[in-house]
Amino acid sequence: MSQAADAALEHSTTIEGITAYRLENGAQVLLFPDESKSMVTVNMTVFVGSRHEGYGEAGMAHLLEHMLFKGTPGNEKIPEELKNRGANFNGTTWLDRTNYYETLPATTPAQAEGNLEYAIRLEADRLMNSFVKGEDLISEMTVVRNEFESGENNPRRILMQRVQSAAFDWHNYGRSTIGNQSDIERVPIDRLQAFYRKFYRPDNIMVVVAGKFDMERAQELIEQNFGSLAAPDVPLDRTYTTEPPQDGERTVALRRVGNTQYIMSAYHVPPASHRDYAAIEILAYIFGTEPSGRLYQDLVLPELASNSSTFPLALHDPGLIMFNAQLPVDKSIEAARQALIQSVEEVAAKPITAEELSRAQTQFLKERELRAADSMSIAVELSEWAAQGDWRLYFLFRDYVESLTPEECTAVATQYLNRNNRTLGLFIPSEKTQKVEMPTKPNLNELLADYVGREDIQQGEAFDPDPLAIEARTERGTLSTGLKTALLPKRTRGSTVNLTINLRYGNEQSLLPLLAANEFLPEMMMRGTQDLSYEQLEDRLDALRAEMRMSGTTGLLSLSVETKRESMSDLLQLVADILRHPRFAREELEVIKRQQISRIEAQMTEPGTLAGIEVQRKLSPYDPSNIRYVPTLAERIERYQSVTVEQLQEIHATQLDGRYGEITAVGDFDPEELLAACETIFQGWTSDVSFARIATPANTDVPGSVSEIMTPDKANAIYYAGMQIPMRDDDPDYPALLVGNYVLGAGALSSRLGDRVRQKEGLSYGVGSGLNAHPVDKRTSLTLYAITNPENRDRVVEVISEELELLLADGITAAELDAAQQGLLQSEQLDRTQDRNLTSTLAGTIFANRTMQYYSDFEQHIADLDVETVNAALRKYIDPERLVIVTAGDFAKVAAE
Repeated sequence: MSQAADAALEHSTTIEGITAYRLENGAQVLLFPDESKSMVTVNMTVFVGSRHEGYGEAGMAHLLEHMLFKGTPGNEKIPEELKNRGANFNGTTWLDRTNYYETLPATTPAQAEGNLEYAIRLEADRLMNSFVKGEDLISEMTVVRNEFESGENNPRRILMQRVQSAAFDWHNYGRSTIGNQSDIERVPIDRLQAFYRKFYRPDNIMVVVAGKFDMERAQELIEQNFGSLAAPDVPLDRTYTTEPPQDGERTVALRRVGNTQYIMSAYHVPPASHRDYAAIEILAYIFGTEPSGRLYQDLVLPELASNSSTFPLALHDPGLIMFNAQLPVDKSIEAARQALIQSVEEVAAKPITAEELSRAQTQFLKERELRAADSMSIAVELSEWAAQGDWRLYFLFRDYVESLTPEECTAVATQYLNRNNRTLGLFIPSEKTQKVEMPTKPNLNELLADYVGREDIQQGEAFDPDPLAIEARTERGTLSTGLKTALLPKRTRGSTVNLTINLRYGNEQSLLPLLAANEFLPEMMMRGTQDLSYEQLEDRLDALRAEMRMSGTTGLLSLSVETKRESMSDLLQLVADILRHPRFAREELEVIKRQQISRIEAQMTEPGTLAGIEVQRKLSPYDPSNIRYVPTLAERIERYQSVTVEQLQEIHATQLDGRYGEITAVGDFDPEELLAACETIFQGWTSDVSFARIATPANTDVPGSVSEIMTPDKANAIYYAGMQIPMRDDDPDYPALLVGNYVLGAGALSSRLGDRVRQKEGLSYGVGSGLNAHPVDKRTSLTLYAITNPENRDRVVEVISEELELLLADGITAAELDAAQQGLLQSEQLDRTQDRNLTSTLAGTIFANRTMQYYSDFEQHIADLDVETVNAALRKYIDPERLVIVTAGDFAKVAAE
């Protein structure tokens, strides 16, 4: 490691609880303590992305990100080390930056300090000392190529790349981060090493530490590990290419196999640091939000398109905003194109209204405040703004958004969203050239020199995620209606609260004729009440700073909400209206049907979807008259087409009620107020249809099989396999089987499948296994999966089979057991530090008629396991002869070649 004398952190500023420092070697540091979550996140951002790549280097920044997980002399097995500490970790590459982050448990002071020290030391080490070896490049190149090929399966993603490329003549934003296939395949190791040495240096990074940690200790560790790194004497070259103004509309066409159509219209916009970009971001809400957005109103409701969206690119240099529409193959793409362009480019004739602006600002601020309550999200988001010029822009951008006027938004839309700045269709000369000049990028030192921000956000309390500590704080009870409750009040960062309401209803006989309508029920209930339209309901949720989700399965309706304490009372009244008085509007049902059918049609040639469904169908060999039958995609479309409003009304009126289910809440709320409101919501809500849960036990008599599905013109293939085991999650053998599966493939890159299939042989970007046990039914599902190039399909099948046979023959080792125990236990602990996850966990304890004692015992069982017990469970329950294996891909093309 290049060394310099240990340098002290120099404080630069503190804004709203976030303190910035700089080391003498140029490294930027942000410290953001948050006692409310028993976890700590360390995020290192290197200011290099695809923007910085030269000729022959396309995709190099992303490839290098992969290589930095291959180890250093001091950390030879980075994924394994992180997994053993129970970390959530990843690395990502984008146009302006590459970042590496890990979130680790910090329950006890010793654990917090140990994990903090490890994460800081790791990032400083791999910044300067990563191997970047030729032999690692050989295997990882094929993994990245596999990731590239996986993206090639997605028409919308490829269309976005084509549009982005056509929009930029000179600037590297026209290059996709994944890169060029030939550059990925042929990059010389010395070029990659030179790229690494050029950009990975202390004066080109920012380190963010967020969560539960000791400030003084964090400063010491950063000074010791990052302060000792010497910046090269040669200053780093900065990019300076400026894209010239576009002087005419452009078109790109993509023709590939598929079952749906897409339209994408892109316009050059200023960099994220410019005030005009705040208006661009808000215009994205005004046009893209469902159902109030202009695209939804102008394309989806008139049935010109099934879905619409917007995608603004907040970047260091002038970027793009994209307006998108998806439409079925039987709709006119020309009619939709004209409608989209007219909607976007005629803002002068239809100016932005005060109502539209207010709604968009409320949506933006709601999402921002919810993210701001999560220190892990903040750690990553601050690095994004740093890559765009300066981390303080995170706050200044909020101020810009709040101060926008309708007139300013209209002016910005008129200036940038026009024909000559558009990339969508054919180039058509015009009599008069119109250029859209980008404003000069502001001087950030002047712009932010005196910026101090606002008051700090409310801090949360220190929280112990131990299961028994959680149980001791949980208030359990039962409403007079019969619904069971589990409430855990605590002070949270930003006074947030998470609430989940699960309602269980119906029985096998009553729900069988209404299966498709049952699937539509959650989304339709979110489309308005008798007093509020869909748009008004979404506006009300935004005003309450609430994020609401509704989902369900056959016989289960689940409503989840995240909001703030001050909004809870009003929100519960809204929940009552949604649950008791849904609108069930015919026009909204038709919109949902078109959207769902379009999504299914888009999946009808996707290898992953087809293989997964085929395995499910083979493992659930029920007759179509059985409620457990798994339909094909074509059958699902047929079912959806037959859904009526009357069916939805029937389910709600005759089967749904407030007697069976669970209510759980975690966060900053008044339990008495919540219980009183719930009594009011569910009082008197009964049904004549008796409730009987639909059991789905394991199918153990399904024979093993191997089959393939042909998907023409798909660059990526999928391997998917599964089997079922008659076991619940409280079975004495389940902890041992879970640990064995963790070693096999659930332990991310450090599992046996990850080591062999991805790391050593470079056959797959994504490979692993999963084990999912039901708490009530005796059904545990084992799945194995891998994505790969179609030409490598047979080798993938062979290698996975070999690894499974080796696992059963030789068993796991003591070292593997120790690593799996550490990884699983810390991962479980980390999961409980997230309030949304904990809310769901508490609901699960009610459903299974247990307390958090179950998790305490379960984790003790894992800690007490020995190698012999794990190996015995693996051999007892996993039978390779019973595996149902399906591969899907363009194998005919491989055979022909």
